[in-house]
Amino acid sequence: MIGLKRGTVELLPHQEAWSQNAEKIIGILKQLLGNIAVDIQHVGSTAVVAIQAKPIIDIAAGVWDLSEVLPYIETLEQHGFIFRGEDVPGQLLFVMGDFENDTRTHHIHVVKWNSTAWNNYINFRDYLNAHPEKAMNYDVCKQRLALQFPNDRNRYTSGKQKLIECLLIEAGAWKSQAQ
Repeated sequence: MIGLKRGTVELLPHQEAWSQNAEKIIGILKQLLGNIAVDIQHVGSTAVVAIQAKPIIDIAAGVWDLSEVLPYIETLEQHGFIFRGEDVPGQLLFVMGDFENDTRTHHIHVVKWNSTAWNNYINFRDYLNAHPEKAMNYDVCKQRLALQFPNDRNRYTSGKQKLIECLLIEAGAWKSQAQ
């Protein structure tokens, strides 16, 4: 299953279909964005094998300059990637889904390639996949918050923030040691 009503929280066990779907969408994005996309990767919890996730595929698209994406907005929207603006400073958000039913299936985060945001997306995913015990700690936190806030995604998300910040620090140190 892919998709979740906006604002709600439901976690599902990892599904291989998520990775397959992400690869399909990445292929479409590469065609549409061409050379302005330095790299496009499946990120977020659906890219971490050991944990449950909201069935919304997160994709990070790394570009040299965010302004290079602006001329592509209309083309992207024609292919179902709806522009939502700069949801976080330094990031452009595109969403996909069944908008008549207020369901989201994909979040595409366009960020400057090799920026802190880009590296956080990649390092977090790679760290959790390489450290199952850390992934399980994150999963327990997510499950607790999902039970607590099934209809309040903002509170669910803010409840994870401190743990995510700690894991990002660990992931950054781990990545530095690996290089």
